[in-house]
Amino acid sequence: MSSTNEGTPQTSTHTPAGLIGFAWALVGIPLVYGLVQTVRAASALFTG
Repeated sequence: MSSTNEGTPQTSTHTPAGLIGFAWALVGIPLVYGLVQTVRAASALFTG
């Protein structure tokens, strides 16, 4: 059984760089905030 699509034309889409940057910021900013909060809480456990 072959999984190639020989008869179907491949279309290329272009995603704007601003949209990609916005998506990374949407995920990255809360991720960094969560990591900082985790490190602060963990350091409080070990430093007393």
